[in-house]
Amino acid sequence: MDFKDRPIGFFDSGVGGISVLKQAVRILPKENFVYFGDSLRAPYGIRTSSEVEKLTFDAVKFLLEKNIKALVIACNTATSVSIEDLRRKYGGSMPVIGIEPALKPAVQYGRDGKVVIMATPVTLAENKFDNLMKKYDLNNNVESMPCPGLVELIESGIIRGERVEMYLKEKFLPLKDDKIAAVVLGCTHYPFIKEALNKILNEMNKDVVIIDGSIGTVNQLKRQLLKHNMMSSAHRAGRVEMFNSLNTHEIIELSYKLLNT
Repeated sequence: MDFKDRPIGFFDSGVGGISVLKQAVRILPKENFVYFGDSLRAPYGIRTSSEVEKLTFDAVKFLLEKNIKALVIACNTATSVSIEDLRRKYGGSMPVIGIEPALKPAVQYGRDGKVVIMATPVTLAENKFDNLMKKYDLNNNVESMPCPGLVELIESGIIRGERVEMYLKEKFLPLKDDKIAAVVLGCTHYPFIKEALNKILNEMNKDVVIIDGSIGTVNQLKRQLLKHNMMSSAHRAGRVEMFNSLNTHEIIELSYKLLNT
């Protein structure tokens, strides 16, 4: 196989990173992709940093065996914990792209009100997120919203309906009297419940912009591929291979379903 036609590896703690993969397929349609989700050990957001680090490196080893030419850590928690170590180890041989809560575009909108960042507890606790807050929280009212349990709902295929809506209502109830400018989806699982989130915010009469980091991450991937002359030379649409540590028909079926939703 020509080097340029090697696949790009995507990793997430489960099916959430498929929200980023969807954008990659759209923006880079000729590229081949291989995706690995660690749903067996999800969610990472409640694990210790050392556990996340080990699981992430184990997953990357799996992807390296698929002869990838670039690596995307499509998991906010794994990025927060491991991206610097991954770049030190693998950055000399391939682009290593991470994802982080899209606080910058939320602040740049310049809208009046709070910027709410929904994320896993580990992402919100990491130094990388703290530094991001310090960098962009310029005269802005930023509120962190840890969302334990939400990843588990999405991993089970529940992305709309009463259970998701009740969860979101409970999370946003303390903000019912506040003006909200934007909601940042700081976990790659969360874009899959965007429809339900929009519904709840509309019921609360909130005029809110909902932002995630998927497009920014894929644009950075594209810049790196161009910079290193690694864009696919194929004249046809690329292919996507899905793998998951659960290794069941149901999780692979859910993975392709989310990709094509």
